[in-house]
Amino acid sequence: MSAQLWLPALARFEPAHPLRRLLARADRLGDGPHGYLAGLAAWFDAPQPLAAGALTRELAAGDAGEALWLCADPAWVEPDMNGARLLACGQMQLSQAEAGAFAEPLAPLLQEQGMQLVLTTPDRWHLRLPPGTAVPDFPAPEQALGENLLQHLPQGPDGRRWRILQNDLQVALHQHPLNAQRRAAGKPPVNSLWLWGAGALPGQVCTGLRGVLSDDPLLRALAARAGIEHRARPSEGQLEDVPPAWLLDLQDLPANALAGTWVATIESLARQRPLRLNFASGERREHRPWHRWRFWRGNRA
Repeated sequence: MSAQLWLPALARFEPAHPLRRLLARADRLGDGPHGYLAGLAAWFDAPQPLAAGALTRELAAGDAGEALWLCADPAWVEPDMNGARLLACGQMQLSQAEAGAFAEPLAPLLQEQGMQLVLTTPDRWHLRLPPGTAVPDFPAPEQALGENLLQHLPQGPDGRRWRILQNDLQVALHQHPLNAQRRAAGKPPVNSLWLWGAGALPGQVCTGLRGVLSDDPLLRALAARAGIEHRARPSEGQLEDVPPAWLLDLQDLPANALAGTWVATIESLARQRPLRLNFASGERREHRPWHRWRFWRGNRA
């Protein structure tokens, strides 16, 4: 069985990128899923849409239980001529003290709705919802980043409550004094929460993988729920092996960050065992150790 690599979109790899040498000699397979959530769904058989809130809370704190959860990730929203755009979400470089300060004015607003805000980590927050709460299908951050938020807010009478709540949260954060300090330090402001991933912890998650090497909380949470090993991704240059049917998650890294030691590591793995290279844009390649002798294919794909 092949070891699996999850890589950034293929178009991000310039023609001269050293990984292209490996691709030139690999076999092309039919395209797989496109995007982050679709990629997760291809490896893990779990109820859709993914209950990201409950899964990541369970991984971090072990207390998801049977409750309904939402991810409530700190976010940066920037107004423009047509409305507002989501520019950053969930990776805001917050300290624990900053997270607590930003959350302070939000907790009462959410308590009025029967919701409990918990700061699982400084950059990853969760909402515990009252039993039976009807929650619309909020898009994941990857689906909304860079786009007009009006396209992604819940619509209709059932969504009105959530639109009002989203607006109230933004108003409470907009004038927070910490945002001026963050802007002065070259950091993004925290002026919104992005709500997504509603649901209760799934009873069962199945996968054909045997383990994952990743720093992504949702990927590791799915692995934990499926009962397979999940380890942090080794530092660049520290990876010794990716066993068969294990997944090495590199899709969050810039393509140019893979041009040095990571490519050397991938080439070393390719000499030892079959590798399946899965790109976030859907393209897939299969490389087997003997493919390195395919000199006639050249050095660029």
